[in-house]
Amino acid sequence: MAEWLVEEGIGEERAILFEDGKIIAARLHWPGGLTLGKVEDAQVVKMNPRGQGTRTALVRFANGQEAFASRLPQDTTEGMRVRQTITREAISERGRLKLAQSTHTDEAPTPAPSLKQQLENEGETASIIHRFPAEADWDELFLEAWSGDVAYKGGALILSDTPAMTLIDVDLHDYPDALYFNGVPVIASTLRRMNIGGNIGIDFPMLDKSDRRGIDTRLDKYLADWPHERTAMNGFGFVQIVTALRQPSMLQRIGRNRSAAAARFLLRNAEQVAEPGTLLLVAHPAVLAAMETGWLEELARRTGRQLRTEARPALALEAGFAQTVSS
Repeated sequence: MAEWLVEEGIGEERAILFEDGKIIAARLHWPGGLTLGKVEDAQVVKMNPRGQGTRTALVRFANGQEAFASRLPQDTTEGMRVRQTITREAISERGRLKLAQSTHTDEAPTPAPSLKQQLENEGETASIIHRFPAEADWDELFLEAWSGDVAYKGGALILSDTPAMTLIDVDLHDYPDALYFNGVPVIASTLRRMNIGGNIGIDFPMLDKSDRRGIDTRLDKYLADWPHERTAMNGFGFVQIVTALRQPSMLQRIGRNRSAAAARFLLRNAEQVAEPGTLLLVAHPAVLAAMETGWLEELARRTGRQLRTEARPALALEAGFAQTVSS
């Protein structure tokens, strides 16, 4: 049975399920928010905020963040403190933040679980390691999530995060066989590798009826062990999938927080610079500005080096780099 490998980075935790030289699933966690599985007493700010019944409320946690709470005791009133467990983390959307969701619990208060603890709470086995195996190309996965482009032999997937759903536009450069043999397996692996959940729409090229049936059969095979519901492909080539959404996908996490994601990506790579000397981090000004208090100090502690930063406005956000220079 494959084991999850976890890196505890600066400002983020990363996990991969690594098997046969490939990342078959991944998670990306940024500590500091209302984390899935956290249990804490929260204050009721407003009852029935969505008109959905008397047992729902807007609640505020100790860190000032809010969530939509459900299944509250019947005697709950505004101003009370009620024990809550986080059942879905907040998710950024275009122009708004979809608040976290919580529900009433009698469990003992529990701090926000680490990514390793989250995986173990799901019954998985996980180990913390210093660095993923060299053949596990996290950088490639990060850049796929960053760009929303995933290539397969004979075509490509274009991923878009929208408020309604995650859309996957399937581009076919070759004959339908390329989609059948190459595209469908990559679609299935991308859903797992980027931890994509919620409503998912897949827009395939126009195909004749026999090819549509073949793709449906192929999807059944490659998604058989992944909990979901889906429609058959319609005459326009569209398939809809619905699965649990409890955390932002890598696509959502990175796409809605690009400067912050690039800052974490730069820090991860800076940790691995082997040459001796002062460590210089070169990046777009927005990336350097996105580094939170203590991140550079933590990098200095981990590497045992002096640090310098240099802002270069001409660099793309994701193009920052680290190198050693003489003091």
